[in-house]
Amino acid sequence: MSTSNSQSIPVTNMMPNMGWFLGLFKSLQYPALGITCLLALWWVGGYMIEADPDLSAFSAFAPAPTFSALVDMVSSGEVWAPIGSSLYRILAGLVWGIAIGVPVGVTVGYFGVALKVTNVPFQFLRMISPLAWMPVAVLAFDSWDSAIIFLIVMATVWPIIFSTAHGVRRIDPNWFKVARNLGASGFQMLRRIILPAIMTDVMAGIRLAVGVAWVVLVPAEYLGVTSGLGYAINDARDTLAYDYLAAVVLVIGIIGYGLDTVCSVLIKRFNWHVE
Repeated sequence: MSTSNSQSIPVTNMMPNMGWFLGLFKSLQYPALGITCLLALWWVGGYMIEADPDLSAFSAFAPAPTFSALVDMVSSGEVWAPIGSSLYRILAGLVWGIAIGVPVGVTVGYFGVALKVTNVPFQFLRMISPLAWMPVAVLAFDSWDSAIIFLIVMATVWPIIFSTAHGVRRIDPNWFKVARNLGASGFQMLRRIILPAIMTDVMAGIRLAVGVAWVVLVPAEYLGVTSGLGYAINDARDTLAYDYLAAVVLVIGIIGYGLDTVCSVLIKRFNWHVE
C-alpha cells in the first residue's frame, strides 16, 4: 500500500502565515527600537531627577509613576472627558479651516492676479503665531470654546491655503484647455479636474494643519475653560500631581501621533501617483 502525503499539507499552509509574521516583524523592528531608546532615556532622566535632592520632588515624572497614573486615569474613565473636549475643539477648528482654506487656496492658485494680490498679506499673517490672536479671540467671542476654536482656525487655515494653492498651480494647463474645448463649465472643471488633482496636496496641508493645531491646543486650553487636555495639565500642575501631568502629556503624544497617522493614510489613499 502507498503511504499518504497528507502530513505535508499543514507545513505548506503554515508558510503564508510565517511570511506575514516575518513581514510584520520587519516593519515593527525599527519603531520598536526607537520607542525602546526613548523609554530608556526617559528612565535615565527620571533616575537622575530622583537622585538629585533639589529635583526629587519631581520624581513622579519617571516612567513607572506615569504609567501607573495613566492606568488609573483610563480605568476610572477620568481621561475620556478631556480627550473628548479637546478632539471636539480640534475637529471644529479643522472643519472651519478646511471650509475657508480650500476655496481660498483654489482661487489663489487658479487666478494669477489673486496670487499676486494675496501673496504678501497671506505670508505676513501666516508668520503670526496663532496664540498671538488670543486677546482678539477673548474680546470677539462670547464663550471660551469659541475663542479656542478661533485660535485653532488661525493655526489650520494657512497650511491648507498654501498647500491647496500649490496643488492648483501644479496642474497641467493643457488639462484646462482640453476641458474648455470639450465645453466644460467652471463647476465641471472644478469637480472633474481641479479637486481630483489637488486632493493629495489638500491632505498634505491638512496633515500640517493638524500638527500645528495640536501643538496650539494645549496652551489655548489654559484659557478659562474647565475641560480638555490642556486644562488637565494645568490642573495637575496646580495640584502638584506630576505623575498625572506626565500621563496627560503621554496621552497628548499618543493622540497626536494617531491623528498624524490617519492623515498619512489618507494622503496615500488620495495619491493616484502611488502604484
